[in-house]
Amino acid sequence: MRSLARPRPPKPSLLLAALVQSMGYVDVKMRWKKDASFDDIPVLAHARDLRPLAALARLLSPSPTPVSAVSKLRRSLETSDRRVASFLRRFPAAFVESVGPEHDHPWFRLSASAARLLREERNVFAARRADITSRLRRLLLMSSARRIPLSVAQGMLWHLGLPEDYFRNPDFDIGQDGFRILTSDGVICPKDENDGKELGLIDDGKDQEMPLSVLQMGAIRRFGSADEVPIPLFPSKGLRLKRKIGDWLEGFQKLPYVSPYEDFSDIPRGSDVSQKRVVGVLHELFSLFVTCSAERRRLLCLRTHLGLPQKFDRGIERHPHIFYLLLKEKTCFVVLKEAYMAGGDTAIEEHPMLEVWSKYAGLMEESREIIKRRRSGKPIQLDPEDQEASEDSKGANSAAIFS
Repeated sequence: MRSLARPRPPKPSLLLAALVQSMGYVDVKMRWKKDASFDDIPVLAHARDLRPLAALARLLSPSPTPVSAVSKLRRSLETSDRRVASFLRRFPAAFVESVGPEHDHPWFRLSASAARLLREERNVFAARRADITSRLRRLLLMSSARRIPLSVAQGMLWHLGLPEDYFRNPDFDIGQDGFRILTSDGVICPKDENDGKELGLIDDGKDQEMPLSVLQMGAIRRFGSADEVPIPLFPSKGLRLKRKIGDWLEGFQKLPYVSPYEDFSDIPRGSDVSQKRVVGVLHELFSLFVTCSAERRRLLCLRTHLGLPQKFDRGIERHPHIFYLLLKEKTCFVVLKEAYMAGGDTAIEEHPMLEVWSKYAGLMEESREIIKRRRSGKPIQLDPEDQEASEDSKGANSAAIFS
C-alpha cells in the first residue's frame, strides 16, 4: 500500500482563528432532491440488512443450527424483522431451512453460496489486513486524545470492514496491528475487566507522521499541492441552489482547510473555518467506511471524540452537493457522493471488503427472485451443492419417519 504519511503539520496560526464568521452563513433550508441512482446500488439499497445477514452467516457456520439458538439475539443483531426466523426466511439464497430432528422445530444452515462468501470474507481480511486495520488507526488519529472508548470502536468495526470479534478473539492479536486496550487512566487492561476500556495506539500517535486526508490527496492530484483544498461537489440533477446560497458555497470553498488530523483548538467554535472543518472530518470519516456511508444515528457516538459540535449533522444537511440522505427501512443513511459520482477522478481508495459486501447484496437480490418464483409457481434453480444437500436432507427425514 502506498504511503500516505507526511510530517505532523504545525498548529493553526492565529490568522486562521481570526476568520470568525467572516462569510456570514446564509441560514436557510436547502432543498433536497431524491436521486434514484443511489437506490439502484444494491450495497446501498440493502444497507439496513447487510450487517445482520453477515452476522447470522457467521453464527450459522459451519453446521445447521436450530433457530432457537439465535432467536434471542434479535436486539443485538438489529434485524429489521420482529422475529429472527422471519428475517432468515426472507433470504433463501443465503439460508436454507429444514425441519429439526425433534418437535419439528425449524433449523437453518448456510447455502453453498453464502458459505463460499463467508470464506472469501475471511480470506480478504487475511490478505489485506494491513490496509483494513490502517483505517481504524486513522480513526484513532482523528481523535484529539488518540484513543476512543472500546465500545465506540466496537460499533465502528463493521463500517471499517473488520471482523466484529476483532477485539474479543485472541487469535487476531490486535497488538501486531499497533493497537492496545487501556483503562481510562492509560493502564493496560487485564482481560477480565469490562468497564472503562479504551482503544489506543501502542505508539500513542505522538511524534509520528500524520497521514494526508483524502481531500488533501485529491487537491495534490488536481492542483499539484494542498495549499488550497476545495471539497468536490456533485449536484443532483434538477437541484438548483438560490443565488445567495451559491455565493456562500463559492466562498466556503475558498476558506482555509483544516485536516482532521491537525490540532483545531485555536479555531473558534461556530466560525466558518470551524464549519468547513466539520465537513472535512465527515468527508474523511465516510471515506474510511466500506460503502462510504453509514446510518446517521451511528455517528452520534463519535461526536465528542472527533471534536464535532452538538448539531454537527447540520453540516450534512447544508451540503446536498457533498452528502446524500438515503431513507431506508425507517432510518436515514448518509452517503458520500464523491465515492459514487466521481468515477475514477477521486483520491478515495476502494475498500478491500466492498466487493464481498456487494456479493452479500447480490444474495439478497437473488433471494427476492426466489421468493417471487415460489409465489408464481415457477421452478427454482438451486446451486448444485444446495441441491445435493436438499436431497440428502429429504432422505434423512424419510428414514426418520419410517424407522
